[in-house]
Amino acid sequence: MKILMVLTSHDRLGDTGEKTGFWLEEFAAPYYVFTDAGAQVTVASPKGGQPPIDPKSDDPANQTPAQDRFKADANTQAVLANTKRLDSVSADEFDAVFYPGGHGPLWDLAEDPASIRLIETFYESGKPVAAVCHAPGVLRHVKHEGEPLVKGKRVTGFTNSEEEAVKLTKVVPFLVEDELKRLGGKYEKAGDWQSFAIVDGRLVTGQNPASSEATAEALLKLLR
Repeated sequence: MKILMVLTSHDRLGDTGEKTGFWLEEFAAPYYVFTDAGAQVTVASPKGGQPPIDPKSDDPANQTPAQDRFKADANTQAVLANTKRLDSVSADEFDAVFYPGGHGPLWDLAEDPASIRLIETFYESGKPVAAVCHAPGVLRHVKHEGEPLVKGKRVTGFTNSEEEAVKLTKVVPFLVEDELKRLGGKYEKAGDWQSFAIVDGRLVTGQNPASSEATAEALLKLLR
């Protein structure tokens, strides 16, 4: 099994002067779910190299077992520091693609032509596409047979109420829940901060950071 993970290169939280990036748990937990199952994982980002970690995801209050493992794992740290440029990878080389969230993807990956093409190629080749938390927002311009990929599909992603809880509804370029509904997705959610993942055909989506492991496991199940 060969899995591509795609991380954001965007590190500015709108006009707040604060930093953002990808959410560390949403990379670390799925990465270990995949590698522990024997998958070969390649990590890419629009700019390549070290992608920005959202500093809030590394707060002492937000630590998880997967993050603790990552911090003691020089090999995985090296993988993360040397991501491939997204426009240099091909869907042909992989069996599935997984997008971790964090706020960063709403600015770069959601609009990135290389990312949009890549997802469309994976999906049209019959390969699974997975995204967790804010990352389902990267599907906003992705089409399948001329329609939005998410149209008519059961999907989830970071909820409006979760975005309100972190006080960023007026900062983000769009709200994931609203956008998935606008595109015709059959949006579902669990309680705020609860683990929740949905599989609809080849599309796997997870609601929030707590859903990162469940989303990764659902993708593995499809590949098996």
